[in-house]
Amino acid sequence: MKGSFPVDRFEQLRTPFYYYDMELLRATLDAIRQEVRKHDGFVVHYAVKANANPKLLSAIRQAGLGADCVSGGEIEASLRAGFPAGKIVYAGVGKSDWEINLGLDNDIFCFNVESIPELEVINQLAGAKGKTAHVAFRLNPNVGAHTHANITTGLAENKFGIAMRDMDSVIEKAEQLTNIKFVGLHFHIGSQILDMGDFQALCNRINDLQDQLERHHIRVEHINVGGGLGIDYQHPNRVPIPDFKAYFDTYAKRLKLRPGQTLHFELGRAVVAQCGSLIARTLYIKEGAMKKFCIVDAGFTDLIRPALYQAYHKIENISSDEPTEPYDVVGPICESTDVFGKQVDLNRSQRGNLIAIRSAGAYGEIMASSYNCRPLPQGITSDDIN
Repeated sequence: MKGSFPVDRFEQLRTPFYYYDMELLRATLDAIRQEVRKHDGFVVHYAVKANANPKLLSAIRQAGLGADCVSGGEIEASLRAGFPAGKIVYAGVGKSDWEINLGLDNDIFCFNVESIPELEVINQLAGAKGKTAHVAFRLNPNVGAHTHANITTGLAENKFGIAMRDMDSVIEKAEQLTNIKFVGLHFHIGSQILDMGDFQALCNRINDLQDQLERHHIRVEHINVGGGLGIDYQHPNRVPIPDFKAYFDTYAKRLKLRPGQTLHFELGRAVVAQCGSLIARTLYIKEGAMKKFCIVDAGFTDLIRPALYQAYHKIENISSDEPTEPYDVVGPICESTDVFGKQVDLNRSQRGNLIAIRSAGAYGEIMASSYNCRPLPQGITSDDIN
C-alpha cells in the first residue's frame, strides 16, 4: 500500500523537498502524551537534532514536550520556537564557551556533563556570572544496543559519557565546586532500538548504580535515560506510530525509581521520522546492461542516511499505478555512494514521475548539505498546502 500524498499539489512545487504530514505528527504526539500521563514523574524532551524545522518544533512545543539540545544553535532554535528554558537540557561532549554561556544566560534546566574538564569550565563560567549551573552526569553504562554500529553510544569504546568507574569521584568533585549543583544522572545507549531488552538492560544497570550511590548517601533527583526508540522503516503505512506503550511500560516496570524522582526521556526519531518524506522527481530512466536506473533529482546531499549508514527507506512512485519493475534509485551527485536503494520494486517509472522516500522526517532535512553547490531542500508541511 502506498502512502497518501497530495500529488496534484506536489506537481506545482520545485523538487526535491521534504513533506511533513502534520496530522500524523500530532497523532504521534498524542500517543506519547497518552502513555506518559499513565506514569507519575515521566517527562519527555524532544531531541532537536532529529529535525529542527521551525513548524515541527512549534507543534512539538505545543504538545508540552521539552527540548533536548546538543548545540548552542539548537538551544537558540528551541527558544525561538517557544520552548521554556526551564524545559531545555543540553548535552554533548564538546560544549564551547559561548554555548555554555548561552545556557547559563537563559537558565536552562540542566547541562548533561560528559567529563571533569567540562564540569570545571561550566563552574568557572557560572561563577563569572554569579550563577549556579544544574548538571547531570552522563555515564557510559557499557550497555550494547541491537542497532547499527555507527549509532551505538553506550559502549566503553564510544566517545560519549563518563566511565562507570569514575562515577563516585566525579560526583564528589561536583560537590566541591561552588557554582555547580548536581541534580541527576544521564544515559543514552544508542538509536533506532526496537528490542526492549536493550532498555531493560539499561534499567538493570541504573538500578545497580542507584544502590551503589545510596550506600554512599548520595541521592539523585533526576534520572535521564535518553531516547533511542526506533521506528518501522519497512512498513511506514502499516506502522506509522511507534509502540510507545511498550517503551514507557518497560521503564515503569523495570526501573526502580526512588520516591520523588523524575524520569526524563529524550525522544527524537520516534517523534518525527514517520511524518516526513523526501519528494523527488524522476529525471531519467537509464537502461543499464543488467539493470534499470531511476535517476532522481534528490541526492545524498538531501538525505544522507543510505550513504552514511546503509539505511533502508521505503521508496514509492506516487505518480504511477502501472505494474512494478525493479530499479536502482540513484541521485545526481558525483559519488558512487549516491544510491537510495538497489533493486527497488517501483510502479513502472518515467521522466517526471514523483518519487517519495519515506520515513525521512528524522536525520533528513537537518543533515542536508550543499555539496556540489546544490541548494538545500525546503521543508513543506501538510498545513502549508492543504
